[in-house]
Amino acid sequence: MMRINENATYQTQVKEIGADAREFSEINMVIFFGDEAPDALRSSCYIIDVKPINGEIKPGMHLVIDDVTYEITAVGNEVQRNLKNLGHIAVSFTGKTTAELAGTMYVEEKAYPDIKVGSQVKIV
Repeated sequence: MMRINENATYQTQVKEIGADAREFSEINMVIFFGDEAPDALRSSCYIIDVKPINGEIKPGMHLVIDDVTYEITAVGNEVQRNLKNLGHIAVSFTGKTTAELAGTMYVEEKAYPDIKVGSQVKIV
């Protein structure tokens, strides 16, 4: 059961893990997608519930996966729309401060997350 965080801009949980999703650890990236993930991409994604976004996602905010917090360093200009409509977002754990890809959110370089079915994902 997911605890509701009143201060969260976004929160969801992982429902399914694609067979190839963990391979993206080699490039320090995680790909989230809602239930509507196309078959061609589904095996590469962590499938999440699509939830509403409460506010704008900006650098300086934090991505929290279970109990690990990552500072958001850059946000691509498609992140907000894709996350809201599709539950689709790539997260790059490289600490880049300029968004190189429109659909990618960049967070501080830190230990790659151990995401499981049921993992809580929040942006605060």
